Amino acid sequence: MIKVRLVGLLLMLPLVAGAFVAQPSSRLQRVLGMAAESEVSFDGLDGSKMRIGIIRTRWNKEYVDKLVEGIRKGCAECKVSEDSIFETSVPGAFELPLAARFLALSGTVDAIVCCGVLIKGETMHFEYISDAVTKGLMNIGIQTNTPVVLGVLTCLTEAQVEARSGGKHNHGIDWGKTAVEMALLRTEAMGGKAADQSKLSSMGFGMPEPLNDAPKKKSTFF
Repeated sequence: MIKVRLVGLLLMLPLVAGAFVAQPSSRLQRVLGMAAESEVSFDGLDGSKMRIGIIRTRWNKEYVDKLVEGIRKGCAECKVSEDSIFETSVPGAFELPLAARFLALSGTVDAIVCCGVLIKGETMHFEYISDAVTKGLMNIGIQTNTPVVLGVLTCLTEAQVEARSGGKHNHGIDWGKTAVEMALLRTEAMGGKAADQSKLSSMGFGMPEPLNDAPKKKSTFF
């Protein structure tokens, strides 16, 4: 009789233990299944007076081309004219921060999107470059008062890159809209006026042009 009871208890243990195991929430399951999609909304952005610079890498060109198309589409949906979107390229992601600094200091754009793709390999190269580029771009934005959008995919596989550049949602679209929103925020914070060069030049800041109907300066950077 005792043996029968013990066997019964042993058979019930997996069922009892399972009741205490944390199960993924429905939201977590949904997010994991939609990791390549966007949950950010951009409403009512008018970037008709904004100038957006795109600095892209030539490394992983196939995917970067798609992302840049997305950036341009996002800007267009925010009423940024094609003539107000400027594009240049650098060899790889490591060169993005310095190029972004050059462009920010030129004062010719209101926001910058740096676009590239990093894919994990067999060495630590991926980790070093990802960390350096992320910190570098953040610092450029802080140091120059020019919004710099991190448009660099850091993925473990090419399948992840494809899902985020040519799958259900192209992340470049969000990056373009983010650039417009931050450009508008910067303009509002500065009262729609150019910075005082006499106060900022010694700190390494560029001097943006006033946003008016006057002819816009064409940068030789592009």
